[in-house]
Amino acid sequence: MQNTRGPRKDSNQHRINDEIREREVRLTGDNVPNGIFPIAKALSIADKEGLDLVEIAPNAKPPVCRVIDYQKFLYEQKRRAKEQKAKATKVVIKEIRFGPQTDDHDYNFKLKHARGFIEDGAKVKTYVFFRGRSIVFKDQGEELLLRLATDLQDVAQVESMPRIEGKRMYMMLAPKKAGGGSKKEKEKVEE
Repeated sequence: MQNTRGPRKDSNQHRINDEIREREVRLTGDNVPNGIFPIAKALSIADKEGLDLVEIAPNAKPPVCRVIDYQKFLYEQKRRAKEQKAKATKVVIKEIRFGPQTDDHDYNFKLKHARGFIEDGAKVKTYVFFRGRSIVFKDQGEELLLRLATDLQDVAQVESMPRIEGKRMYMMLAPKKAGGGSKKEKEKVEE
């Protein structure tokens, strides 16, 4: 039966053992002498330890090789990449929708939600949706979005000014950086 999964992803990632074609290599690793050795000597040192000779820096002169268990090395690389991905900041975008003639009670309700989203560190995409002939009230929609921006100026900054696309007028608000973190982080500092 033929392998239908295709080539292994890690097959070309690093050269190991007999795949290393250089005459001399710089050897590193635990419990091995560090320094520059001929490839045959480096391979015998790795074989004596029962480990693999892995080319870490192929562009160095001479290339740097480490005596290590190759599977363990791949596992640790994957784990580090996963940790870095987890630490990366994730941008959350919340949407708030208005009509061109939204009354004060609905406006205040949505303002409160927008403030909460921004204090939690999320960006807020606000838009006014124009139905049918209400597109003639573009100026009311723009006033509404600018009013929201001024009401939230203590916690948010306008990332993009109101612009119209089709039947919607958009504006993007982002948390202010100078304020320093989300609501949860501020509560931890106060304790």
